Amino acid sequence: MRRCSNFFQSFAGKRKGIKVKAPKFKSRKSRQTARFVGANYKIGQDKIYLPKVGKIKIIWSRQLPSEPSSVTIIKDSTNRYFASFVVEINPESLPKTDNTIGIDLGISTFATLSNGEKILAPKPLKQNLKKLAKFQRKFAKTDPGSNRRKKRRLKVAKLHAKIKDIRTDFLHKLSTDLVRNYDTIVLEV
Repeated sequence: MRRCSNFFQSFAGKRKGIKVKAPKFKSRKSRQTARFVGANYKIGQDKIYLPKVGKIKIIWSRQLPSEPSSVTIIKDSTNRYFASFVVEINPESLPKTDNTIGIDLGISTFATLSNGEKILAPKPLKQNLKKLAKFQRKFAKTDPGSNRRKKRRLKVAKLHAKIKDIRTDFLHKLSTDLVRNYDTIVLEV
């Protein structure tokens, strides 16, 4: 909102300095976020209450370790909703393993460990390239603003989200495994 007022004050000549450009608004087709802070929301067993929205059914991925200070509701381009909570925790140290590992990131293999183990990355884009090309071809043939275009845009977005999810899942699992098994990790730069 501040950028809006700066723009209009600059446009009217009431603001000193260089002219402020017009604000860029978020596209409704891409990622949207809304943040709720303080006592603006209430968390129940299987529902969360948000002001001006009402009660929303929620599926928990894990229990909250403490009372959250804020919640951010995220809607991605595939119309999936996520709730991200800010909580305060006391980090616990992992048990010492006295193991050391060196990692060499590569091109043909994702990583080669100093103990000789080679880690291959999943190739979700390569596996879904034909399907993606087909969805994009069909999307390109639709008329702008039509309902069919919205449906086809959603299909393309869902496939991109699936590819992204496979990649992030692989990276999270690999990094967690390495951190739990080794005390010292050395990367080639």
